[in-house]
Amino acid sequence: MNQHNWRIYRRLLGYLWQYWKVFLLSLVSMTIAALTEPAFARLMKPLIDGGFVDKDPKVIVWVPLAIVGVFVARGISSFINEYTSSWLAGHLVQQLRREMFAKMLRLPVHYYADNQSGRLVSRISFDVNQVTEAGFNIITVTVKDGVTAISLLAWLLWIDWQLTLICLLVLPIVTVCMRIVAKRLRSLALENQQHMADLTQILGEAVDCQKVIKVYGGESYEEQRFNEAALSIRRNAVKQSAASSANTGVTQLMIACALAAILYFAAMRAQHGAFTAGDFMSFLTAMMLLFAPVKRITGISQAMQRGLAAAESVFQFLDEPGEPDTGARAMPATSGRLAFNAVSFRYPQAERQILNNINLAVAPGETVALVGSSGSGKTTLVSLIPRFYEPQAGLITLDDVPLADIPLRDLRRHIALVSQDVVLFNDSVAANIAYGLQRGVSREQVVEAARAANALEFIEAMPQGFDTLIGENGVRLSGGQRQRLAIARALLKNAPLLILDEATSALDTQSERLVQAALENLMKDRTTIVIAHRLSTIENADRIIVMHQGEIAEAGTHRQLIEQNGLYARLHSLQFAEAAEG
Repeated sequence: MNQHNWRIYRRLLGYLWQYWKVFLLSLVSMTIAALTEPAFARLMKPLIDGGFVDKDPKVIVWVPLAIVGVFVARGISSFINEYTSSWLAGHLVQQLRREMFAKMLRLPVHYYADNQSGRLVSRISFDVNQVTEAGFNIITVTVKDGVTAISLLAWLLWIDWQLTLICLLVLPIVTVCMRIVAKRLRSLALENQQHMADLTQILGEAVDCQKVIKVYGGESYEEQRFNEAALSIRRNAVKQSAASSANTGVTQLMIACALAAILYFAAMRAQHGAFTAGDFMSFLTAMMLLFAPVKRITGISQAMQRGLAAAESVFQFLDEPGEPDTGARAMPATSGRLAFNAVSFRYPQAERQILNNINLAVAPGETVALVGSSGSGKTTLVSLIPRFYEPQAGLITLDDVPLADIPLRDLRRHIALVSQDVVLFNDSVAANIAYGLQRGVSREQVVEAARAANALEFIEAMPQGFDTLIGENGVRLSGGQRQRLAIARALLKNAPLLILDEATSALDTQSERLVQAALENLMKDRTTIVIAHRLSTIENADRIIVMHQGEIAEAGTHRQLIEQNGLYARLHSLQFAEAAEG
């Protein structure tokens, strides 16, 4: 085992070591189970020589009883071994999944943009299960079968060391075969992980995009994508099986040749009286018993390489850097004064700056609207406030404190977000409104938030009211209803900083009026940053910031910007003309 693999194993053993008592019990029980096999081979000598050759009545009685005792000990120790092994493997998987999920929640936003969601899901659901093969399952085979093989070999040496040396001649050949096959199996295991990620990605998209698939007739295309991914997985499994089988076949052939030679020389020695019938039977039994553990040990390479590849994937994910959170200046409360000072930002691999030298001061309780064409940097700018991204240049402050100096938990506690793409959970209405605050709010507060968001009427009309399950991402609700639940959630949080990201752009006129009324309740006495698509919704904003190609092109009230007859006036007249035509 090379140094890299050994580091992975040491890390896995670190997870098992906290359960060292159970681990020790498992090792002891598997060792006892392993020693029963040479014990059984040892009993063949007195059984044949004393029972069948000498016909000793004592031997005829105690040897069968001893065999029963050996298998009773084997059954009990094997049960303890299987139970403790399963217990430890289950705890290993559970702890790794818990750590991976916790890591997933703390990864920066850009990680999700740069990585397949299917690969992320398959790591937690598929790779972790494979880790147990590199973890405890291999330890079980190595210890149990290793002890069995060593003890049987020791007994063979005791009976006749010259015949036993023939067995040892095959070991170098077996070792070389295992090393060659191990490299092949590792690369195939890594390929299989990617194929599983692709399959998971296709499945997820088929569920999330099923309406688009139906309308645009994409069923055949999606079936083809899925079949290709499934075919890749099948071919990979066949390649792994073929490599493992070739390794096992060569090993078995070597052992069979050694066994044939042993049988020949044993028979020759028996003719000269140097080998009793009991010796031969015990030797042959030990040889036959040795065959199974050696076969499992040589066949462990496939499981080990698959497990090590999975463990490498899991630990690589766990070692991903989380969101930078070095802030040490606690901020239990804020007035909501926000300032951008010469802020610039560029996405990785982007051709140009998304934001360029942004200077903007927002007073406590002020409503500032951001408008501009798609790609002007509006959403990116507000994404810097909760530190979803970090600016490459400049400084953003809250109450004159740099955002980087504020712990993320404190910073985000002061921010509420309502966006066009409402995110709801497959839970009750009440749980979605009180999300993140479930333990600290009463039902009355939830109801009051729903009333202020103009959502109480439709909630009470639902089958179980606030306890109604809304389906995955609120699939059982209309767009306006989902939006009002998001507003109720923001109202209940009662954060001094509010971000509205095109919260009404996808709604019909009636729903927009209800949502707009709810938003007016939400915006009272809060510092509010509004990204607006429909300019009619932000005419009453305290200030409107017009963005163009990552820079602030204009700023002022609605009246001032119309009078300037600049970019905002042109956008406004264009939307007014489109509305008139509609």
